[in-house]
Amino acid sequence: MMTEKKFPKDALRVLKETSRTFYIPITFLQKELKHTVASAYLALRAIDEIEDHPTVENEIKFTILMQISELLKRPFNEKEYLQILEPVKNKIPEVTLRLGEWLQACPESTLSIVMDTTSKMAFGMAKWVKANWQIHTREDLDDYTYYVAGLVGVMLSELWEVSADIKTDRELAIGYGRGLQAINILRNQQEDLAERGISFLPDGWTRAELFEYAEENLAKADEYIKPINKRSIALFCRLPLALAHKTSKAMRDGRRKMTRAEVEHTVEEIQTK
Repeated sequence: MMTEKKFPKDALRVLKETSRTFYIPITFLQKELKHTVASAYLALRAIDEIEDHPTVENEIKFTILMQISELLKRPFNEKEYLQILEPVKNKIPEVTLRLGEWLQACPESTLSIVMDTTSKMAFGMAKWVKANWQIHTREDLDDYTYYVAGLVGVMLSELWEVSADIKTDRELAIGYGRGLQAINILRNQQEDLAERGISFLPDGWTRAELFEYAEENLAKADEYIKPINKRSIALFCRLPLALAHKTSKAMRDGRRKMTRAEVEHTVEEIQTK
């Protein structure tokens, strides 16, 4: 069993290396909730690394993700998990190999929420891996962004309710996740097409429609955070949203992303509100 003292130091190091966008907001949270959300993001990153792996074949990704989805529907079995990973164990990063540790480090009161979300996301990722991420309609895009990001919004809403008795709208929570994901899609659009041959734009859409989609969901995200009256949780939610809004503006101005100085200024700005 991992000790509580070991968890934050080690887990937050890995989190910082793999998810810089959420590392800073997670540090705003109070102890138990910080441990929960850090564990959750590491678990989700663990399966995301499988979905995104550049050299593992889609059929193998599909099989592994579906097996992980089923595994997480019952008490976690480390031996079975490592057997599932056997075909790719020499290719995947530390964060994926250590999924069992991230779950073990999660507070007992919220573990079922984290496992359920990770299971559902693994299923959705497997579904879209099998379809080779072929997005044809608005409904396809909604489905994909729900599984890879909207679910995170729902999970966070459940965590806020359990841990801080803060009730938030689940549909707006999905919009929060979708909005952030749409900005990621816009930012990585050329890279995804050049390196993976994948376009997340529905048939007939231009980049302008994708910007509209992002802004529509970011507006839902703005509404989502309004009832959150606990400062640490509000700060957690506000920072990624502010960065998404500013990244959207930067891209509309012809830049791919914000400068480091702009990011640092936004972090400071959010904390003084």
